[in-house]
Amino acid sequence: MLRVGLTGGIGSGKSTVAKLLVERGAVVIDADKLAREVLEPGTEGLAEVVRAFGADVLNADGSLDRAALAAKAFASEEARQTLNGITHPRIGALTGQRMAEAPEDAIVVHDIPLLVERDMAAVYHLVIVVYADAGTRLERLVTSRGMGRQDAENRIAAQATDEQRRAVADVWLDNTGEVPDVSALWDRLVGFEKNVRTASYASGSPVVVPYDDTWPAQAQRIARRISLAAGGRHVEHIGSTSVPGLAAKDVLDFQLAVDDMDSADSLREALGQAGFPYVGPYVDTPRGEGDWSKRLHAGADPGRRVNLHLRVEGAANWRWATGFRDWLRSDAAAREEYAALKLELSERFAADADGFAYGEAKEPWMVAAAARVEAYRGGQAS
Repeated sequence: MLRVGLTGGIGSGKSTVAKLLVERGAVVIDADKLAREVLEPGTEGLAEVVRAFGADVLNADGSLDRAALAAKAFASEEARQTLNGITHPRIGALTGQRMAEAPEDAIVVHDIPLLVERDMAAVYHLVIVVYADAGTRLERLVTSRGMGRQDAENRIAAQATDEQRRAVADVWLDNTGEVPDVSALWDRLVGFEKNVRTASYASGSPVVVPYDDTWPAQAQRIARRISLAAGGRHVEHIGSTSVPGLAAKDVLDFQLAVDDMDSADSLREALGQAGFPYVGPYVDTPRGEGDWSKRLHAGADPGRRVNLHLRVEGAANWRWATGFRDWLRSDAAAREEYAALKLELSERFAADADGFAYGEAKEPWMVAAAARVEAYRGGQAS
């Protein structure tokens, strides 16, 4: 199944977006609803809350007085952590149960307010952040939910900042004014789910575009997913998108450190389930002596092209990829020269569907660059 994290500040309108996705066929798991379930009358969770916060958090009928609990729990960081320690493990167990019950081809949207605070972004194939400015959120909480202004302000202050949410957002939906249109997003999710289920990668012929200053943040998010799926192995952002200021095809390239090709093959299923299906065994174009073998995976997300190269850390092709990147980062003249070549070849081979002609035409420059990269490495070593 496709696992999608949906988050945003309280009052941002996550529920509105979740409803729109449900109407299109998503299976939504609402963390707030699960939080209510684990604190229903008669549950051990509610009993523990009473022991921690006192019997005055209960209504006369024995149910939880949520306003009374919120007033205590959000009054300090210590109190908030106490409540989280009671509810989060129980919510997590119930979430796992609901996910296991979803169909294999489901698009499961996990509506979770504290995704950022709990550092959970990497466990999802994609993270959607619903945004509304603080003033709009405060007004919604006070007028629509009947919340006291101070209580609403405390809740907003206790959550992640907009900057922290933006750092994990693969998709940023502004819900300050008009309700966002999720049609294109849904098409992306449908394609993504199918690719994950069928072990297919996103295809197409990307063209060279000006440098995008969001590439580093995108790469950081994806690298964390790759590393998590690979058991914490080292990941490097390489290729043209890793060089600030360099025009590039809008494809993020990574290399994942492995001990040998057998260990690379052992990661095939885990990487595929994480959204990076196997493409095949390859040998990189040699730029000198050494081992140039690798395993290639690619991203399944139609909205974000990714190439993932599994290489032995420290092998010739690993050192070439990092050396070439670092040389271009350090040499402005070489960077401009390479950018001009890429743009010219991109225009010349615009009809090149598979990219082979583009790559062959670039090869003479790459051959000449090998000596320059070695000279750069030698200078760094000395």
